[in-house]
Amino acid sequence: MIDPGLHPELPIPDHYDPEMTSTVWKVPYQQRATEARKWAEKHNIPPAVDDRLKIALLGIDIQNSFCIPDFELFVAGQSGTGAMDDTRRLCEFVYRNLGRITQITLTLDSHLAMQIFHPVFLVDEHGNHPDPFTLVTRMDVRTGRWRINPAITHNLSMDNAFAQRYLLHYTEMLESEGKYNLTIWPYHCMIGSVGHALVSSFEEAVFFHSIARYSQPTFEAKGLNPLTEHYSALGPEVLYGPDGEAIATSDDRILQQLRRFDAVVVAGQAKSHCVAWTIDDLLEKIQRVDPRLVQKVYLLEDCTSPVVIPGAADYTGLADEAFERFAREGMNIVRSTDPIEDWLNTPRD
Repeated sequence: MIDPGLHPELPIPDHYDPEMTSTVWKVPYQQRATEARKWAEKHNIPPAVDDRLKIALLGIDIQNSFCIPDFELFVAGQSGTGAMDDTRRLCEFVYRNLGRITQITLTLDSHLAMQIFHPVFLVDEHGNHPDPFTLVTRMDVRTGRWRINPAITHNLSMDNAFAQRYLLHYTEMLESEGKYNLTIWPYHCMIGSVGHALVSSFEEAVFFHSIARYSQPTFEAKGLNPLTEHYSALGPEVLYGPDGEAIATSDDRILQQLRRFDAVVVAGQAKSHCVAWTIDDLLEKIQRVDPRLVQKVYLLEDCTSPVVIPGAADYTGLADEAFERFAREGMNIVRSTDPIEDWLNTPRD
């Protein structure tokens, strides 16, 4: 049993409007900063540095592109309102646990136009680009159905012959490692775009937390490498090229958080892709370095949804299977409305 030593759960501030979680708007920073300091004084919320039990929140890709209806890759889930509902619950979780969350770390899916998963990167024999949500297999590349667009290889510092060899190697690596086939996604989370930004309501909650707790949030950009998909916050899908050359590296900073915090709470989008692959990579690293760390991971199952593309793909089953496996390995599947002290005091076998 763990003695949490937690600050009491708090009411939700009056400025929060759950109806605003599905829209984009400007956060009134100075007003919220003033209110946050008054809120901290009213509820005797201490600076985060004084926390005896240290809890980190890892928010994965809580960005407009994924969480706002009518944006490029809204994660609707089977309900049709998945990411929108997840964001509302997550904002309320942050406000209720303002005095308990020590640190917030946020990943940002970050892209440019010419990347391997965007339509412009590939062409068929007629020069046509694949439609969004096209799945590209190694056989598609072997038979010439899809090839790297020769007009963009100068951006990659490679000649056309090597580029095609790389594409074949890439699709072969995905299949040999049991990962999703290369997926052509709509242009999304473009650097500098509205879609790249955090959802306004969640951004406001993070800002309010940072002022109330004197805790600077940290941001981790992922997905800028043009030669690989990058679902996991810990590293891209493929690390090496066809000749064994390194094209990317993995990142152990989230693993280091587990060493410094008593609990790491994970939420975000999408359950079937960036969330699942992040947790999967984290689990693999934990099992290598210290299996005991697995018990520090808490997955907010009601603050994440799977990718569902009507008439094309439904990843719900794969996402649920992944979470069931994470639970079998010792991670904690919890809900945002459950008191944190109940999580931490759950007896273990």
